[in-house]
Amino acid sequence: MKLSRKVPLNAIRVFESVARLGSFTKAGEELGMTQTAVSYQIKLLEEHVGEMLFLRQARRSILTATGERMLPKIVDAFALLTDALADAREQADGILEIRSTPTFASHWLARHIGAFQLQHPGLAVRILRMDKPAEFSIDNADVAIWRGERPPTDMEAQELFRLTYAPMLSPKLAETIGGATTPADLLKLPLIGASSKWWGIWFRSNGIDTALPGTITIDADGALDLEGSAAIAGHGVALLSPFLHREELEAGRLIMPFDVFKTDDLSYWLISPKSRRKSAKVIAFREWIAKTLPAWVSPGQ
Repeated sequence: MKLSRKVPLNAIRVFESVARLGSFTKAGEELGMTQTAVSYQIKLLEEHVGEMLFLRQARRSILTATGERMLPKIVDAFALLTDALADAREQADGILEIRSTPTFASHWLARHIGAFQLQHPGLAVRILRMDKPAEFSIDNADVAIWRGERPPTDMEAQELFRLTYAPMLSPKLAETIGGATTPADLLKLPLIGASSKWWGIWFRSNGIDTALPGTITIDADGALDLEGSAAIAGHGVALLSPFLHREELEAGRLIMPFDVFKTDDLSYWLISPKSRRKSAKVIAFREWIAKTLPAWVSPGQ
């Protein structure tokens, strides 16, 4: 059975207007109905509920106890409907603002967001790189791609992926030592990255437990896009993500001589304020990224 046949929706709308204005006559004027038509709709609703909803007085209609109980939820229901319509308009003509970690923004999101826009041609997308967690109470962001151990408890959160890393370098740099054929060969080259901890983990996982040569260069403070650019330019070997640098690997600007990965300790999350959980544009982006990412993030990456 259709909802419209089960619930007298028109009568509910009339009830809300009468309750708010305290008058059958004023409700009729607001809704473009005669007072008789308003009375008829209220009668239908009272028959449906099985209780009187208004006490008719000379100059004012007062809610009964049953009407008082009904009104808050009906007001909330109409607010939800209003939000749904606003979201629909926002979806058609609005802007989706995305805050993202820099490398994911430049190396994946910017390269693939066009597919999302083709599916939602009326929705403009603004991508802003961020170096710290988004502050939704201050920023205009709708969603954020955030890297951390666990998401903030006051946010809607969806875990996206956890990166893995492997040494990458330019082919020309590899040629300077006759090619990188064993993990020990990398000790002959500058190592990009301010922290030697990850390099130590990678070398030990390959059976090399020795002090690093002290040729760590290019302090990019963990910014993978900057470290990747330095590696492409031939300045050293960087621990990079095969997922984020897939295009550079496929184009031959970088090579990945060893298939041994270090998995990140932190995950990437899609987060948004709980107040926007029913926003059409947020739902659309959440569904799109959940469907699109798995094809790019393979178990080995």
